[in-house]
Amino acid sequence: MSILQAQNVHYVYQSKYQKVHAVKGIDFTFHSGRFYAIVGKSGCGKTTFLSLLAGLDLPTEGQILYNGKSTAECNRDDYRAKSISLICQSYNLFPLLTVEENVTYPILLRGIRRNAAEEIVHEKLKEVGLDSSYYNRLPAMLSGGEQQRVAIARALASDARIILADEPTGNLDSENSNRVFSLLKKLAHEKNYCVIVVTHDLTIADNADEVLHLKDGTLLE
Repeated sequence: MSILQAQNVHYVYQSKYQKVHAVKGIDFTFHSGRFYAIVGKSGCGKTTFLSLLAGLDLPTEGQILYNGKSTAECNRDDYRAKSISLICQSYNLFPLLTVEENVTYPILLRGIRRNAAEEIVHEKLKEVGLDSSYYNRLPAMLSGGEQQRVAIARALASDARIILADEPTGNLDSENSNRVFSLLKKLAHEKNYCVIVVTHDLTIADNADEVLHLKDGTLLE
């Protein structure tokens, strides 16, 4: 099922010295239940395109459609809060909050009561392979791979159906990278998420359902 669509998307911004045409006429349709990898050299427009999909910026030309509606016509704060989950390379966990508290935070922001939130938190942590022995640990007590799994659980707790990840394994060794990507792919296939990942790791990209190759802002055929 189509959930997100880029239609002739361009993005131009003004650098210190010149205008930069970072994204050039991308057309692509993303579906629920699929795992996508966006690859290309540094500066090719991968992260810029991801930010357009996330509603952090609007296209200079063309449009991004979410369930058939342009993000330019949506309340973008609501779109980002309810439809999109972002996972970053740096984890962005609150250092003084426990694992359980880190995952609880976005649920409380949705207005769900704490006792109901607890059940959701435990379910999401279980989905990423973290049992009750992790609940009261601080991020500093976790490995990089474990911290990234907490970040994924927190993204799942937002109840958004689209997961966007920008180099989520950039700080991880190959073993933990494979675990994180296997988890994201499993979430797409078994939980029907649309998962879109920017990565430099071509080995991981080869295992995606579809790969988008970007070069100089253009999507290669």
